[in-house]
Order: sequence, then structure tokens, then C-alpha cells
Amino acid sequence: MKKIIITFALILASVLTYACTGGTQQKGQTEGKEAPAEGSVIVMNKDMFIKNVFDYEKSKEWKYKGDKPAIIDLYADWCGPCRMTAPIMKELAKEYAGKIVIYKVNVDKEKELAALFNATSIPLFVFIPMNGEPQLFRGAADKATYKKAIDEFLLTSE
Repeated sequence: MKKIIITFALILASVLTYACTGGTQQKGQTEGKEAPAEGSVIVMNKDMFIKNVFDYEKSKEWKYKGDKPAIIDLYADWCGPCRMTAPIMKELAKEYAGKIVIYKVNVDKEKELAALFNATSIPLFVFIPMNGEPQLFRGAADKATYKKAIDEFLLTSE
């Protein structure tokens, strides 16, 4: 009887874990694809970062490779504030489609990228203008705060 209860508990825990993480990738996001739909949040890995943002393995001096300003959202699935900001980033990706690119990096899967930005707390947002150094924004905020940062930092420094 004890084995049955333990087995049932393990199965239930697995099902709940799968359900809470969404099971699969959320709609509107792409993982590692080169040509995502404009206006969507792009899930980024190390290779994509090196190709599209900055090759830190070859250069120590920051030089952004992108053709539009960008935001990188460093997050984790288990992080409550990260889950609260995810829908805001999706909305902003649609609103600013064609003007900026929004990436997201799972710090549990991409530890090297997390270390690159010293992501000791999450969410961590990296605002990357076309020219100049990236700026870090730590913690969750409301949509108006992100819009102000986009309008006043990303889109005016082009």
C-alpha cells in the first residue's frame, strides 16, 4: 500500500510540474530559430547571442551586432516576478515590432550568458542601444516603466 501511495505521489508531482511549466514552449516564442515572427519574444541561447548580439569569445570590447535596439530578459521558469513580466514583454514586442527586438534567456539553461551579465538576481533586463554600452535594469516593473526606458534610452540613442 505504501508503494502505491508513493508511486501515485510521484506521478502527481510529475503531472503538476509539467502543467505548471507549460509542458512545451509557449506560443509566440521561438527557440534558436533565425527568422522569428516579428513582434514576438525570441528565446535565445549562447550560439544565437554570439551570432546576433555580441561575440564575447573573440572580443573584449562591446560591439553590438544587431540591426535594431534590443532587450534581453534574463529569467527562470521558477521565478514569480519573471512570470509577471513575461506577458509585458510579449505586449512590448508586438507594440514595438520592427523597432526593437526582445530576447529572453533562461538563466538555468544558459549559465554562461547569465554570468556574462552578472545575473545574481532575476529578472534582469539588458537594454542594448544601437550605439553605446548596454544598461542593466534589475527587478520587475510595470509596463509604463519599460516603455519609458525603450522610448528614452533605446529609441533615442539610435
